[in-house]
Amino acid sequence: MRKMNPQYRLHTFSNNSNNAAHLQIIYNLNQANTPEVGSLESMQHLKQLIDFSAYNLLVLKEDEIVGFIICMREGSAYWSENYQFFTKRLKKFLYVDRVAIDERHRRAGLGQAIYENIFSQANNESLPVALEVNTQPVNQPSLNFHEKMGFDQVGTREFDDHSVAYFIK
Repeated sequence: MRKMNPQYRLHTFSNNSNNAAHLQIIYNLNQANTPEVGSLESMQHLKQLIDFSAYNLLVLKEDEIVGFIICMREGSAYWSENYQFFTKRLKKFLYVDRVAIDERHRRAGLGQAIYENIFSQANNESLPVALEVNTQPVNQPSLNFHEKMGFDQVGTREFDDHSVAYFIK
């Protein structure tokens, strides 16, 4: 496993800790990573996701935001059908809603570092980590990564415009 390059660091965030410029960068990163992550309709949509979230991280290179992850706990008002898949099956969990890394900063161990942080957070409360990955269109790098990180596939779902596989660790 690759270790995160020391020029990067992880930083927790919420709506309270982000200014408009930071939210715009997170929004732009999200949109640059579609369809691997779901598109956001607006900045308001991003703010709402962060309001629903329980644990989030920024990846920083000096003061530049180069990645992020947004996670929800059970009991959130989040409407996502993928989130609801886990709500119906698990009493407690930490759900990875979206994670994105600026393409110029990939292959630096950032994904692994983010997930190791998330696993540590989840382990503090004995929570499984739950997520989905697109299978149509296929997101093979993400499928490979999550398998390498020890996730087990627990289901699939076909939507009108895409399909996903569900995973838990």
